[in-house]
Amino acid sequence: MPEPVTDAATTAGTGAVSALAPGCAGCEFQNDLLASSRCDPGDACIQVQNSRRIDGFLKRNPHLAERYLFDSRWEQRAVAARYASQSALKPLLFDDDEAVRRTVAYRVPVDWLDALMHDVDREVRITVADRLPAERLEAMVVDPDYLVRVYVARRLPVGRLFRLIADPDEQVRKEVARRLPVGRLFRLIADPDEQVRKEVARRLPPQSLALMAYDENLQVRQIVAERMDPAGATLLLRDREWLIRYLAAAKAPPESLRGLLDDPVEEVRELVRARLAGG
Repeated sequence: MPEPVTDAATTAGTGAVSALAPGCAGCEFQNDLLASSRCDPGDACIQVQNSRRIDGFLKRNPHLAERYLFDSRWEQRAVAARYASQSALKPLLFDDDEAVRRTVAYRVPVDWLDALMHDVDREVRITVADRLPAERLEAMVVDPDYLVRVYVARRLPVGRLFRLIADPDEQVRKEVARRLPVGRLFRLIADPDEQVRKEVARRLPPQSLALMAYDENLQVRQIVAERMDPAGATLLLRDREWLIRYLAAAKAPPESLRGLLDDPVEEVRELVRARLAGG
């Protein structure tokens, strides 16, 4: 392997390369690419195990990328996969190194991605979930990694989201709650995670929010109180939290507010008096 490149070599001009960059002495590119500034021991070198410098080399010489697709060093293969033609990448779908397969997953035609759908590396499968046509994503709803399923939930056709309603991970169900047709949101009203229920409360029609008026979570009930219609707000006038009572009193019909004239919180009493007075 070439000797490490010294700091002096990275800043020297090409005229001093022979003296300052001994690692170039046995390189096949010394006489042509180096002399024409198409490689540089400090910034663009294919002989090192440094992705930045390998990338610099192949960026200047993309025609050489396919030559390194099957190099014994994974760094060379991974970077070469960025510059080689798509048609040459198919054998790398089964490369031993996950960094190589991650690059390949970004670049190959989507028709080839089935081969990576069950890859052992999570990042590879996330890329697949992000690139596959939506109609082919359902095969990934049972992926063992929650983050892969989150990507699936973001892109799966809306009509197939029911497959993830009971997903064991709350982040997946939260994505489902953001996209599920409103008419099916009732299936998540009693979700065990408050973040999921917040998403439901933000999307349910105001006339349906009575179904969540007694949610155990204060922030969920706050969303409900802010979005409820006046008739529904009466359900919250006796809430145990003064903020919810205040929000409900601000919109409930005045005739329903007299029971709050003796509320233990002054802010609520003031609001009720003002509304009863026509303010």
